[in-house]
Amino acid sequence: MQAFIRETAVAAPLEGRNIDTDQIIPARFLKEDKDKGYGRFLFHDLRFDEYGAEQAGFVLNQPAFRGARILVTDVNFGCGSSREGAAYALAHYGIRAIVAPSFGDIFYNNAMKNGMVPVRLDDAVVARLRAMLADTATAADRNTADDASLCATVDLEHTQITLPDGSTHAFEIDSFWRDCLLQGKDEIGLTQDYMPEIERLEASYAQRMPWLVP
Repeated sequence: MQAFIRETAVAAPLEGRNIDTDQIIPARFLKEDKDKGYGRFLFHDLRFDEYGAEQAGFVLNQPAFRGARILVTDVNFGCGSSREGAAYALAHYGIRAIVAPSFGDIFYNNAMKNGMVPVRLDDAVVARLRAMLADTATAADRNTADDASLCATVDLEHTQITLPDGSTHAFEIDSFWRDCLLQGKDEIGLTQDYMPEIERLEASYAQRMPWLVP
């Protein structure tokens, strides 16, 4: 997976509590070939109408937020089923970090396994950030998504996030997964780093206990 050290990007405010994994990617799309990318199915039934046309009111369809790589949402994001496809869809779309007061437990771990940083912040701070982003985009009627006033910075190295108004907030993340994300490696990748030691141990076993070797 792609390493994550620091990301400065447009942050999109997604309203709605308890957005579950079926809203993130409807179950009917899970049979599709993942290698072709699940990003096109992200929030499908919210992004598109029954004819496949974009819903203009959905945040990721708005010009200011089309290029968003940070998602700012509400409590219990990613609840519901354990489908890892929800994390695939967000990652394939280009989302690198998700800011929320709380997450579904399984989704939280799936996000990190797919290279995304789930940032937990106080409910009031997240609500203020969503309002700040929405108000800024509306006031200026922006047609591009590169304005610094819509950007946040998630700094995993120092475990803090900087909001568009310049305020900073610390967040907590498991140290094991922080190291994985900083290195761009999942559990398998980290294990492979120890292959020389593993091979030496196996060779030692073979010498001392040859009856264990097939």
